Amino acid sequence: MSEMENIYLLVPLMPLAGAIIAGFLGYLIGPAWTHRTTIALMFVCVIASSLVFIDVLQGNLYNGAVYTWMTSGDTLFEIGFMIDQLSATMMVIVSFVSLMVHIYTIGYMQNDPGYQRFFSYISLFTFSMLMLVMANNFLQLFFGWEAVGLVSYLLIGFWYVRPTAIHANMKAFLVNRIGDFGFLLGIGVVLIYFGTLDYVTVFGQAPQIANQVIEIFPGSPWMLMSVICILLFVGAMGKSAQFPLHVWLPDSMEGPTPISALIHAATMVTAGIFMVTRMSPLFELSETALSVILVIGGITTLSMALVALVQNDIKRVVAYSTLSQLGYMTVALGASAYSAAIFHLMTHAFFKALLFLGAGSVIMAMHHEQDMRRMGGLRKYMPITYWTMLIAALASSGVPGFSGFFSKDAIIEAAHLTTLPGGNFAYLCVLFTVFITAFYTFRLMFMTFHGKSRMDQHTKEHLHESSWVVTLPLAILAIPTISGGWVIGSMLFGDYFGGSILITLQHNVIGNMAAQFHGIWGMMSHSLITVPFWFSMSGIFAAWYFYLVKTELPEKIKKASGPLYTLLDRKYFIDEFYSWFFAGGARILGGWLWKFGDVKIIDGFFVNGAARLVVLTATLVRRFQSGYIYHYAFTMIVGVCVLMSLWLYRT
Repeated sequence: MSEMENIYLLVPLMPLAGAIIAGFLGYLIGPAWTHRTTIALMFVCVIASSLVFIDVLQGNLYNGAVYTWMTSGDTLFEIGFMIDQLSATMMVIVSFVSLMVHIYTIGYMQNDPGYQRFFSYISLFTFSMLMLVMANNFLQLFFGWEAVGLVSYLLIGFWYVRPTAIHANMKAFLVNRIGDFGFLLGIGVVLIYFGTLDYVTVFGQAPQIANQVIEIFPGSPWMLMSVICILLFVGAMGKSAQFPLHVWLPDSMEGPTPISALIHAATMVTAGIFMVTRMSPLFELSETALSVILVIGGITTLSMALVALVQNDIKRVVAYSTLSQLGYMTVALGASAYSAAIFHLMTHAFFKALLFLGAGSVIMAMHHEQDMRRMGGLRKYMPITYWTMLIAALASSGVPGFSGFFSKDAIIEAAHLTTLPGGNFAYLCVLFTVFITAFYTFRLMFMTFHGKSRMDQHTKEHLHESSWVVTLPLAILAIPTISGGWVIGSMLFGDYFGGSILITLQHNVIGNMAAQFHGIWGMMSHSLITVPFWFSMSGIFAAWYFYLVKTELPEKIKKASGPLYTLLDRKYFIDEFYSWFFAGGARILGGWLWKFGDVKIIDGFFVNGAARLVVLTATLVRRFQSGYIYHYAFTMIVGVCVLMSLWLYRT
């Protein structure tokens, strides 16, 4: 095995080793050595990922099996790595953000009785995500896919004594099972028609079956490639929380804040975005699937941003922001701007992790109070948290110069240029969401850090900036939050991704955008006359006016809007509908199966029926067991008659 292959193995095995040590030996080595060990191993993972990234930039790609897990006929089920520009980028993002979360956890989870267990979980979560992004086949992809789902279940319900946490992790688990069922069906169809689960082989054969038609239902022809892509995308809808499988993500706020940052910024929710990008050679062959992705992304972007407007829990505002930003990435995928989706995935990982960790810093200072209506004026008490969160808010709002501006503008332009059905709808959704995003993001900033203090006197007397283990990750994450978008020229319009992403000529919106790109300074100066820029500025101004100048206006608007506010506050009643239709329907079906299946068929017919048959038989037979000889003689004569009748009939 070469030196680089050893480094490839180090990347996922370091967090796995940390998970094992913290999980099985944490009670022996104690809290301090638990976090020292896991953080040291995560640091090695970051270094190894960086070395792999540098090696890939020098043109050294890798695709090979680590070992064969199982052989069935001519089909090999292998564990292997595909190291290219796409996977190397994801490895650096995942490992870096995870390291920041590990460090931050020291301060946030201090004195928690599950301290060692939490470190074990987040290390295992990182291992699962790294196995997913490094996979070179569908088998390993599915392993990582399910593993991040399982560990997210454990993390969301980490505080298992809370009924709300148990409800939230079960909800996340069940909703993801729906998406994963579609994903598994898609992988099954790939195996049936391609005879392999290896990426390269499947991608190579895809053009030959691009026009193949199958009949799922007799007389109803479907394009095979559209079926495969839509089934795979159903899995992405679950993991990346796209409408209507988005309902689990806001409730995942029941988990500790560090895991909110890890799940929502760089790992689980980005798995679907990465998967569709990796499958670009398949999705490019199905315009139907791309149009579905465009429409779903547009709906998610706008609808979830609107819900964020009425949230008062600081973590839930950021959670709905994540849903909306994932919608942006999905729109980019539908427009075949895969590189723009990954670019926004990267910038979003930085500014969203910063927002979540900053929110956690505020929550700690407020003695775990999360309602922004009980905050206010925190800027002078928590300057580091404030300034770092302000940087993240500016990036999230798309202010020129910050990372989010470059990636969001690229997605908006891609949606504008695409000619696919649903493109105009998606474009309008992402465009209007710019204003809403800026408004709810700065609503959070103004309600939390500006204006009059609304907390009680005891909380106010004990307010102070968080410890260095909390503020250090904030300061480090602020750097790429500012500068992460400056690489747009090479990442989007150069040959950065090489052959790891395939775009057909008729879908090449990125190529059309490249012709109009004149560097980051040109992009920023041109943005001053564009609609997205003024939407962003208007959103910030509106938030300032409503929450610092005319502070009575929001309450008046809330009362005047009536049903509209209720609709947003209840999240479009989707949870209620699911509870009534699916949970209620399941209860009705279960009741019917119980009354008819259990009581009447199983108990009534089989169990009680068998007992009644035995009783009836015994009652009849008993009459012949009287003890009188003439009864036995009569029985023998009847038996002989029956036997003679049968013999005569046969002859």
